[in-house]
Amino acid sequence: MTLMKSAKANIIDAIGNTPIVRLNSVTQHLKKVNLYVKCEFMNPGGSVKDRIGIHMIERAEKEGLLKPGGTIIEATSGNTGLGLAMAAAIKGYKCIFVMADKQSEEKRIALRSVGAEVHVCPTNVEPEDPRSYYSVADRLAKETENSFYSRQYWNPANPETHYLTTGPEIWGQCGEELDAFIVALGTGGTVTGTSKFLKEKKPEIQVVGVDPVGSIYHHMFHTGEMGKAHSYYVEGIGEDFMPTTIDLGCLDDCVQVDDKESFVMARRLIREEGLLIGGSSGSAVAGAIRWAEKVEETLADGETKNALIILPDSSSRYLSKFLDDEWLKDAGFLDRDPVQPGVVKDLLGEKDDGLFAANKEDSLGSVIDRMKTHGISQLPVLDGEELKGLVSEVQILDALVKGDVTMKSPVGPLATDAGVARVTAQTPLAQLTEEFAAGKTAVVMKDEKAVGLLTKIDLIEHMAAHQHA
Repeated sequence: MTLMKSAKANIIDAIGNTPIVRLNSVTQHLKKVNLYVKCEFMNPGGSVKDRIGIHMIERAEKEGLLKPGGTIIEATSGNTGLGLAMAAAIKGYKCIFVMADKQSEEKRIALRSVGAEVHVCPTNVEPEDPRSYYSVADRLAKETENSFYSRQYWNPANPETHYLTTGPEIWGQCGEELDAFIVALGTGGTVTGTSKFLKEKKPEIQVVGVDPVGSIYHHMFHTGEMGKAHSYYVEGIGEDFMPTTIDLGCLDDCVQVDDKESFVMARRLIREEGLLIGGSSGSAVAGAIRWAEKVEETLADGETKNALIILPDSSSRYLSKFLDDEWLKDAGFLDRDPVQPGVVKDLLGEKDDGLFAANKEDSLGSVIDRMKTHGISQLPVLDGEELKGLVSEVQILDALVKGDVTMKSPVGPLATDAGVARVTAQTPLAQLTEEFAAGKTAVVMKDEKAVGLLTKIDLIEHMAAHQHA
């Protein structure tokens, strides 16, 4: 007997129909572009990934890939795992999840609380490395009897979910009034499936991707080439390889944000807008505001646009990460020492020598002459516009003494990335200090191009000047 007509049959039926809210405080300076957010963190499992969890399971059941009593295996940053585990609990499946060690402890606890087995793997390894969480998940799928590896990065049910649910839902809420759709890029399922539906309804809708510094999507979109990935702190978005679930052709633009921008904006959204969201939501909104500022310059007086941003997950996943001041200080996003305020841009403004660099094909003789001319002991080596690494006087001398090279040998093979700390103009000086303490040299990056080189003496001179100012 039904007790209440409004009751859901189970928690799976509560997925979707998330509200849309207008941003007010963080967008006060915008006059022509109205920014709205879709609160996907209000799904029952706390993220947009609840949508794909149940759909991937039900599609696998129909195709005979997932059988009764089976085990679901996935490589996840946490949210897809929880979406799968929630549905698996209803349907009676076991779960094994593989995560990178940069993911928050809250995510691991949440997955284990629903009975999942969790394996943790190192973050800073290549995808094909046997220790990577992709490789470990693949191995476990082969070793586990009656298992189904859901493969969210390659599973067509991922973008299909959003074509069937998220897209129609947004269109029903916004309709013709929607001018732009903005998403932080992860597996790409949300942006690919949703944009396909929305553009079928209104072809002129602008679709904008937001990518963290360190991921490959921004470089791939703007150049068509695979850039070099490096680690970053924001979880759940960005990638170091191209999943088949993302179609960059659906994007009209792609903007890039760094860790500090993401975390500062996420904390502002929580405190000023009351939105209990995670760090990737901060990325999405920071990127959306940057895009909106650029668009406003092109709009005529009286002309306005409406843009909708996906907020992927909940702040409850990150209590020990960016919501903790001590974690932010350890990561270099909050200054510990008031003697070192400011960001890398402050140092660059005091240097007028620009970037001296060598091409990988330049001879060692010419590189040594350049170092002597400019009084420097190390030099960035470029492969076209891409940073290949650094080469130092010590490296060159050692190679010459050993007879491994001659003065006519190209410098490229001697360049190494091991001692390089890639920073941006907005990197806090406190973080720069930690990089120097680790024996690294800082290369300043802008739009994935090297634009400056900073060493310990640059920071020392900056501190000395400001102490005597």
